[in-house]
Amino acid sequence: MAKKNLGEMSFLDHLEELRWLLVRSTLATIIMAIVTYFISDYLFDQIILGPIRPTFFTYVWFCDLSHSLGFADSICITELNFIIQNTEMEGQVNIFVWMCLLAGFILSFPYILWEIWKFISPALYEKERKNAKLFIFVSSLLFFLGVLFGYFVVIPMSVNFVATFSISDVVKNQFTLESYMGMVKTSILGSAIFFELPIAIYFLTKLGLVTPEFLRKYWKYAVVIILIIAAIVTPPDVVSQTIVAIPMLLIYEVSILISKIVYKNKLKEENV
Repeated sequence: MAKKNLGEMSFLDHLEELRWLLVRSTLATIIMAIVTYFISDYLFDQIILGPIRPTFFTYVWFCDLSHSLGFADSICITELNFIIQNTEMEGQVNIFVWMCLLAGFILSFPYILWEIWKFISPALYEKERKNAKLFIFVSSLLFFLGVLFGYFVVIPMSVNFVATFSISDVVKNQFTLESYMGMVKTSILGSAIFFELPIAIYFLTKLGLVTPEFLRKYWKYAVVIILIIAAIVTPPDVVSQTIVAIPMLLIYEVSILISKIVYKNKLKEENV
């Protein structure tokens, strides 16, 4: 379908462009999901279910860190006392399909960004359109960093917390497969979306909806929210909470810096 100039496109033309964006993005996700099907054994056994084993990388690293800081075995994780069970007739089939689609979406994310950029680029200045490669690279990098943060930090800390928390010795932990996979999806996608904050702040500042003064004014509230999130997803020790909180605080600080740069450039353009 030939692309029209933005000024010539009607509302229905925009809807048609958006429809094809969604179609191509969906197809890309499905294709990558099919690719993950061929490595599904490794995907589920070693990656998705990796954090439920005490030998997982994060737990080993925490134990080494504990020894380095002179805390002995205080934050070493040697046992995760729970089991994961399937309680639905089609539970494992549904989980298999949805987790492959999630993996497909993650792998196809750079292409989806490129499709989004093609959709919005006609509304941008020529100078801004030239930054397409930079936008896709930075956005993809932040997204994948968020995925890694969710997988290696948020998920194992959450698993450790729910595995060790108990209201009584009488109650034994037997988690459903659906609840575990739901936690995996929420942790990974939530972290990935949060790491896109600098990109969101960039566009919000360009549109005049956010200013660096606004972000700095509510900095203390952001810190409190981040610390609360860190306290929820980690065991009740300072080291774990700090490891989760610091990257999130850095992302917020980077967002403020980006907002300052964009705001200053915007003022210069208005004064020219």
